Formats: sequence, C-alpha cells, structure tokens
Amino acid sequence: MRPKSPLVSLIIPVHNEAGNLEWHHSKIISFFTKHDIRHEIIYVDDGSNDGSLEIIQKFSAKDGATKYISLSRNFGKEAATSAGIRQSTGDVVVMADADGQHPVELISEFLAEWRKGCDVVVGVRTYDKKEGIVKRSGSRLYTMILGSLTGGKAPSGSTDFRLIDRQVADEFNTLTEHNRITRGLIDWLGFKRTYVPFVSPERHSGKATYSFGKLVVLALHSFTSQSTKPLQFTGFLGSIVTIVSACGAIFLIVEKYALNDPLNLAVTGTAILALFVSFLVGLVLICQWLLALYVESIHNETQNRPLYIIAQKSK
Repeated sequence: MRPKSPLVSLIIPVHNEAGNLEWHHSKIISFFTKHDIRHEIIYVDDGSNDGSLEIIQKFSAKDGATKYISLSRNFGKEAATSAGIRQSTGDVVVMADADGQHPVELISEFLAEWRKGCDVVVGVRTYDKKEGIVKRSGSRLYTMILGSLTGGKAPSGSTDFRLIDRQVADEFNTLTEHNRITRGLIDWLGFKRTYVPFVSPERHSGKATYSFGKLVVLALHSFTSQSTKPLQFTGFLGSIVTIVSACGAIFLIVEKYALNDPLNLAVTGTAILALFVSFLVGLVLICQWLLALYVESIHNETQNRPLYIIAQKSK
C-alpha cells in the first residue's frame, strides 16, 4: 500500500545555471506549497564556476527541505544525478534539469501514475519551441538506436525527467559501473513503467552546457555501455563479406575456366584476386567477432550488475 502523502525527493544536477536557479527554485517551492507535497530538494553542483553554488547555499540556509551536494569538479550530469539519488531519502525520487525545461507541474501527474502502481514514470517531450529539426531528429534517432541495442521500447522523446519508486532507487544505487547512462540503467532495472507526455517550454536563461560534440560522445557512451551489439556487428559484416566473395569467386572461376566464358565477361585474374582478398577480409572480421564474444564476456563481468532484480515476493 503506497502512502497517500509520499516524501518526494527532487534531484537537480547543476552546472553553471546561475541565471536560472532563483526563478526555477521559486517555481518549485510554489508548486510544492500549493499542492501540499512533502518534499526534499537536492541540488547537486557539478563543478560550477558562475556562482551557482553560492545561490544554492542560500536556498539551503533559508529552507531546511533544500539540500545541496557540491562535487569537487565537473564529473558530468550522469555522475551528479547518481550522487543525488544516493543521497535521497524520499518514497519517490524525481530527476529534473535546472533550466526549467522540465515543468515541475508534471510531478502531479507522475505521482498519480505512481499511486496507480507504476514504479517508473518517464516524461516524454513532445515539442520544444526552440528545438531545431536537426536536434529533434537526432533525439529520435538516438532513442531508436538505443532501444534497438538494449531491447527497450521507450518512445521517441523520452527524457531524463522521470520519477522512480524508492525500491527502484535502492536497486539503482547497487549498480557499480562508472561509465553510466542514468536512463539506460533505470530501463535495465525493469519494473512497471508508464510514460507521460509534456510540452517543453523555452529555456529561461543562458545556453545549454551540452555542445553538439558532447551530445555525440554521450550517445556513443550510451551505445557501448548499454549493449555489446556493436561488437557483434563485425561478425555479421564478416559473414556477409565472406559468403558474397566466396560465391562470386566460385562463379567467376567456373564461368571462365570450366565453361570457357560463355557469358563473355572477360574476367581478369585481378578481379578474381580481389574477390579472394575480400574473402580473407571477411575471415578476419569473423575472427574479430570471435574475439568480441570474449570481450563481451569481460564487459558484462566488469559491470558487476546483479543477476536478477526482485520486484516483490510473498512474506
């Protein structure tokens, strides 16, 4: 039986968001006060150098429900989010960005879905007024590729703005890998989930600290840390190259030397040699695939994830 008035832990990673914090914090406090929601707000300063930490410290000094963690340097959003989840004590944990593009009002819908029995509630961005077609298409492509690699079925536009139950947070805290993608790990944990669409408002102030290059690197880390299928692709490619080149070489040898070139292809020895080289390349790729299987085993073992997660059991 879930409590009617749960304690909500709101985790907000912060990196150089001084222009947004005052405005955003007032919206958060107003929302929690209006809906009489028990809460704790945990800001995680990720090595800011624009005065963000000083602003957060003022929030904490005025309000006992507002806490902060200051990291010694910029470790990245994923590490900052993990630090906040580990320090949280709420019945539910909500993760949101500091720029206001994750509307705090949506937490009411998150809680409504949680009370229905969902352990993970994911915010799905349907439209961003300032988001260009390149970024929007890239986000959809990222979600599609990550879903195909991990076997997930998250809809396009899924974000880090999400609610997780205390049990999910506790299981998340047991995961030990360092190269982590928060949403990927939460998806891997499983549990009952649902999705809530929202319209992303304009950024209140400043520019996003994630450049295009950083987003590409993050995407590559997501693919390699959440799946070993890119390794296995070499084996698939090698098999195709080997089969096609072998069949092509056999056909040309028979056509030229056994049948005296009835098709008038005038195949040269160089062409046959090229197919033979392609055949050898295919064999090399297949050997790389065999090595990849061993690398996959090492990858899975070093992640040290639990063999299974128990959602519930009889008493």
